[in-house]
Amino acid sequence: MMLVLAMLLDALLGEPKWLWDRWPHPAVLMGRAVAALDGALNRGGQRRAKGVLALAILLAGAYALGRAIAALPDFGVLEVVCAAILLAQKSLVQHVQAVADGLRLSLPEGRRAVAMIVGRDTAAMDQAAVSRAAIESAAENLSDGVIAPAFWFLIGGLPLMLVYKAANTADSMIGHRTPRHEAFGWAAARFDDLVNLIPARLTALLIALAHGWRDARPILRDAPLHRSPNAGWPEAAMAVVLDVALSGPRAYHGVMQDFPWVWPEGRRDIGPDQIDAACRALWRAWALMLGIAGLAALL
Repeated sequence: MMLVLAMLLDALLGEPKWLWDRWPHPAVLMGRAVAALDGALNRGGQRRAKGVLALAILLAGAYALGRAIAALPDFGVLEVVCAAILLAQKSLVQHVQAVADGLRLSLPEGRRAVAMIVGRDTAAMDQAAVSRAAIESAAENLSDGVIAPAFWFLIGGLPLMLVYKAANTADSMIGHRTPRHEAFGWAAARFDDLVNLIPARLTALLIALAHGWRDARPILRDAPLHRSPNAGWPEAAMAVVLDVALSGPRAYHGVMQDFPWVWPEGRRDIGPDQIDAACRALWRAWALMLGIAGLAALL
């Protein structure tokens, strides 16, 4: 029931700007912790082992904080508030919808909005490329920002939810194959893959079921095409239910990369209307997850 309340609170309030303009968001604090560990340990030899140690310290701290909050004699109020803060449904929909709204004004406005939620080059994108980027981000972040933290809360309450968010933050900051983080970030990247294994597939299932899609073959065919072992699942599900072709060629740091198409049978001349449909899909999947949490509360 605490998860139900947290999901509803997040859907109602989202990320209050007035609050986070005054206080650092927990994700910011996690990022500072990762940066401190990176600065302190990512030097000299044995960097992979040091990366394992850094991740262990980070996760142990997150788990201990979650246990401390959950143990407070406040009837779970602070636990619900913390869980709501760590969910990102409303803010995700707002950021994705902003891309559709921007495109309706002009292509440069759409590019500006999508640049806030993706890491690829956006300066030369046409309308279809902007729309694909927004929809892909919607699908992937539904898993990382909503379904996965909710799943781990169901499994182990706020402590495991905090562990998940800490692992996800670490992966986003140091889990890259760069000269500095190839070895040190190895543990963070692999652990993030592990904790997203079930939630990513659950997200794909929720998206499909929310739209009455019962043929798993296209999702099973296209999900493994993604460079990530997990992100391809919600992306493939979103592609088939919206009947749009996703992924495909895109540029990173000025270099064009020829990624395979996901659901190549789908439409490629897409625009803000398809982004609107993706936002509706986010709420449908969220509603199913809310129903799962409610059912768990009754058992």
